[in-house]
Parts: sequence; structure tokens; C-alpha cells
Amino acid sequence: MAHSEGDAESGIRMPPDRLQDYVEAIFSAAGSDAEEARTVAAHLVEASLAGHDSHGVMRVTKYIDWVKSGQVLCNRHADTVIDRGAMALVDGNFGFGQVIGREAMTIAAAKAAEHGFAVVSIRNAGHLGRIGAWAEQLAEAGLASFHFVNTSGFGILVAPHGGSDRRLSANPLAAGVPVAGAQPLILDMATSVIAEGKIQVARNQGARLAPGQVIDGAGRPTTDPEAFYADPPGAIFPFGGHKGMGLSFFCEVLAGSLSGGFASNPGSPTAGRLVNNMLSMAFDPAAFGGADAFAEDIRRLVAWTKGSPPIEPGGVVLLPGEIEDRTRNERRRDGIPIDHTTFSRIVAAGESVGVPAPQ
Repeated sequence: MAHSEGDAESGIRMPPDRLQDYVEAIFSAAGSDAEEARTVAAHLVEASLAGHDSHGVMRVTKYIDWVKSGQVLCNRHADTVIDRGAMALVDGNFGFGQVIGREAMTIAAAKAAEHGFAVVSIRNAGHLGRIGAWAEQLAEAGLASFHFVNTSGFGILVAPHGGSDRRLSANPLAAGVPVAGAQPLILDMATSVIAEGKIQVARNQGARLAPGQVIDGAGRPTTDPEAFYADPPGAIFPFGGHKGMGLSFFCEVLAGSLSGGFASNPGSPTAGRLVNNMLSMAFDPAAFGGADAFAEDIRRLVAWTKGSPPIEPGGVVLLPGEIEDRTRNERRRDGIPIDHTTFSRIVAAGESVGVPAPQ
């Protein structure tokens, strides 16, 4: 198997355009039309570019498994179930979340442009990937936004504060704001102390987890990623104890219960497949205090915040999204790193649908 240059410890590095072509070919061979294959591949490669490896190309293997098992259906689109002025409910028909999310955010942008504000709820989408991408899409349209996400029961991973087993999903939040003349500011975070995909990354790399992130199946703290996947399985802590759990609980309510896509529960009708639900709110600054005043106030807020003297010599105050911007620049220059275990699994997924390893 030939592949891009790398070393035994870190794995390989692939240029983003080569990785895009390869991943796109895999999804095309698995049954996606050209546009869908391009969309899903671009989203995963972009997540890896941004340093969100847990939601990047490592997901190819699971996505192909889900397509083969019928949990994710190729070439589905967002159906608008309810349309009430500034509000819409869309059903993803168990299609790829990258397609459903993009289409739903296009609806949100149009409604916000018309009404000044929009709320779009998604139910029954496949894995929506890196949620910050949806805040970025709306920021590119000049909109501020906030997003709440859950699963309906398949992705129960997190112990409630004070509990010892899995009861809630990782339930990410995202927010975004456009910045005049600069990259948008994007918040993208799980309400769990670590994303499950990062546990997978550590497992693939043979690394340990930081203390205070995971408990094993007996409710004991552990740094071993294997313990999380054992029988009985472990669980992830919510970040910030009861505060993170509180946000997670309302992700279940706002994304799941409100949309009719259901909150995390093994008894949910769709608990047998990975289903994401998302509530997105979009705001047009021009409809509130005015676009120019908004842009100027964001500029002042950025300057004021970043002007804080660093607590460590040589340090820097970073705003949401700035680490991702730095990582994109580095990985565009040096290639996207992929550990050997992850890469071998992507290759196996590709070969299973007739796509050879990249030469």
C-alpha cells in the first residue's frame, strides 16, 4: 500500500486536495451522487484541516458502515415539514448530515434575510459532523447564530453530574459571528468534557486520556480509552460538573424534544440508528442595532478582549475559532496528519466499496 510520506510515530500526512479526492471517491463508490460525495468529503476534510480530527476523515469508516447497514441513506435531502414565517422544521430523512445541515442553513439564511431572525429545527439527520461548520455557513451570509444538537438514543455517552453510567449524548453547542475584514469567530464545543471521537483518536494512537474525563463501567475514574469501550462500557463526564450537565440537558430538550426527533433515550423510536437533531437560531445584525454598529462593536469587543496582558510570558489571548484558523494554515502547508490505525481503516473502508488506496 503506497501513501503519502510520514513516520512510524505520527502516521502519515496527506495534502488536503488529495485527501478530498480520495474521500470523495469512497462516498461516490458507496452510492452517493457526485454533489453529495463532494459535500460530505469536503466537510470531513475541512474538519481535519481545522484540527477537529474527531469529526474529520476518521469518520469515513463509520459512515461507510452506516451506509451499508442502512442507518444512513444516500442522496436524501431536507424536507420542510413546517414553514411558519421565520420558523421552519425540516426532516433529514436519515440522509447524510453534511447535506441536510447545509440545506437547512440555506433555509435559515433566507428566512433571516427576510425576517431579521430565523429558527430552523432539524430532525432525523445523519451525523451532522463538525457543528461549527453550520455557524460558519451562516457567518459567511453575515449572520450571527447559535446551535444546539443531540442524538435520539444511539449516541448516549455521558454520565449526568453525580451519576455513574451513560444517560446523555455529547450534545454539542456552536455559535458564530461575522467579523468585518477578518475570519468569523466560531465557538464549537461538546457539553461533555471530551468528544467521543477524541477518545477514538486516543485509542487509535495508543495514547492515554487526561485524568478527569472518563469513568469505566464500574464508575471508577480511568485514563484508558479501552475502558470506555469495554463491557460494561464507561462514560464521559459533562464539562464543569452540574453546569455542563445543565446545558447538555437543554440540548436534549431544544434539539430533540422540541423537533419531534426525540431526546436521548434507548426507548426512542430512532434509538437504533445514529440520528442528530439540531435547533439553529440565526440573527441578521441589520435588523437589530444595525449592521455597521454591530460590526464596530464586535471590533471593539475583539480588541478589548485580546488586549488583556497574557498571564504567561509570551502567551496570547485566543478568541473562539483562532486555534482552528492557525491549524488550518499549518495543515494546508504541511498536510493533514492521520495516524496509521485510522488511515488503515479508511483504506479498508475504501477497498470495501472498490476504491484502492491512494498511490
